[in-house]
Amino acid sequence: MALDTKLFLSLFLLSFCLATLITSSQGDYRFWQQQLPFIRRASSFSSISSSKSTRSNGGEKKFDYIVVGGGTAGCPLATTLSRNYSVLLLERGGVPFANINVSLLSNFHLTLVDTSPASASQFFVSTDGVFNARARVLGGGTSINAGFYTRASTSYVKRVGWDAKLVNESYPWVEKQIVHEPVFEPWQRAVRDGLLEVGISPNNGFTYDHVYGTKIGGTIFDKYGRRHTAAELLASGNSQNLHVLIHARVQKILFDTTGKKPRAIGVIFKDENGVNHEAFISRRRKSEIIVTCGAIGSPQMLLLSGIGPKEDLKKLNISVVQDNKFVGKHISDNPLNTIFVPLNRPVKQSLIETVGITKMGVYIEASSGYSQSPDSIHCHHGVASAEIGQLSTIPPKRRTQEAIEAFKRNKKDLPHEAFHGGFILAKLAYPRSKGHLRLNNTNPDDNPIVTFNYFSHPKDLQKCMKGIKIVEKLVRSKHFLNYTKCDKQTLDKLLNMSVTANVNMIPKHTNDTKSLKQFCKDTVITIWHYHGGCHVGQVVNKDYKVRGVHRLRVIDGSTFRQSPGTNPQATVMMLGRYMGVKILRDRLGRSAGI
Repeated sequence: MALDTKLFLSLFLLSFCLATLITSSQGDYRFWQQQLPFIRRASSFSSISSSKSTRSNGGEKKFDYIVVGGGTAGCPLATTLSRNYSVLLLERGGVPFANINVSLLSNFHLTLVDTSPASASQFFVSTDGVFNARARVLGGGTSINAGFYTRASTSYVKRVGWDAKLVNESYPWVEKQIVHEPVFEPWQRAVRDGLLEVGISPNNGFTYDHVYGTKIGGTIFDKYGRRHTAAELLASGNSQNLHVLIHARVQKILFDTTGKKPRAIGVIFKDENGVNHEAFISRRRKSEIIVTCGAIGSPQMLLLSGIGPKEDLKKLNISVVQDNKFVGKHISDNPLNTIFVPLNRPVKQSLIETVGITKMGVYIEASSGYSQSPDSIHCHHGVASAEIGQLSTIPPKRRTQEAIEAFKRNKKDLPHEAFHGGFILAKLAYPRSKGHLRLNNTNPDDNPIVTFNYFSHPKDLQKCMKGIKIVEKLVRSKHFLNYTKCDKQTLDKLLNMSVTANVNMIPKHTNDTKSLKQFCKDTVITIWHYHGGCHVGQVVNKDYKVRGVHRLRVIDGSTFRQSPGTNPQATVMMLGRYMGVKILRDRLGRSAGI
């Protein structure tokens, strides 16, 4: 390529990026300043607590509720409670609004591979050898996920004992504010038609409902490819009562242990400058601290605060507040296996829009196409890796984070054709394999040690093999033949290609495509639907109050025994709203007016 042509392309890309950045930042700046003026940096806490208008009789600001974790559940919960009470919401990360990697669908994968301390996603590797990410940003998982929105089934709602009427009021509250019907791309249409052709029927069209067959779900990306997160739900809050602090890293929960039962009274958190602050709830009878840090963060926070297995806490010199052997136990992740399908034509980028809900406990989804900017070509993409056969050259046991970073710096440019493909995803609905979580140390900024024990239960492997067989039929369906020719020989090549494409630290067995069981084990990755660690009936009661202590709840996916729907974000946001309304009604009765 001539030098002047390269220069022109470089200038074009630079100007395009700058234009995008300026446009999005200006729009987000207005939203940030005008609609959410109550979001402030953690270092401003002293000015909040010393404000004469909010000072309690004790000389300092005390809140009716302190919500720890401004994520998928925490934002709608804090918003709802602020209707009638003062709420302090503490989020360890920043805001999603001015981050174009978070805000734009085309940059979806870039946030996931950003391992810098300021990234919206925090990288971790489970002991199983599967790369993972947990949110570190206001809005939580809704700020870094693939955007798919679908409700839990009616049977799930009944099984967990929720009030169906209130559930059906809480979902629309979320949907009216941030959920959209997707722009249905041709690739997704081919997936839908292929699923119907192989028997995943009926065609349920566009719906939020969880129903057997093939459907199009909602998305939190609008038609312009802009993400709308749970953080935007805060705009519905009472700005006089709601205080949101970002870069507020909660260290632990404080307890008064002088009574018969320990009573939560406040939290210690560090601001962005590393300065410690203490925040307290009022002594009013029903004031509470509510933990909404997610399936990884919530059990970690309880353990750091002295609630968990006594022997484990003593090993780290953590004072035992409440001995509970179930904290961090029975944690699960829905294993995901994918097959990469190289296509014979360019396809527009799409994340999850179509899903096949089978009666055998497997969900089939698809994604396609990736941005071809220099930034995207020079990084690995984790769940949807286009680096066929490249990163896999690093032996699994040597795939440390440092090795991956070195690989990213030194590898060859990817051919653009690598982005002209799609991934078919097969996910287990209700895995029977269970794992556990324990503290690595007493630093809340560090990841705990997490083990999911993928496929340790034989029935999970059986389900996985059934899912891969469905995918095999799908890629041979006549609707897929319009995109790629796929006979039996080609399918074996796709399976071998997919073994190397799925990036994890598990030893590979290529050229063994006849063993679907081995394929499932080799290629397991995550789609971030982990749950458990604070189960109802073991760690919390049916009202999500932590057992054995007063004034403390956990409300998020860590309380789930099973992940709801095909993708849980809708139900986690619903639960935040649902429990906020329920708490207000229980406390105020009809006068709650909600």
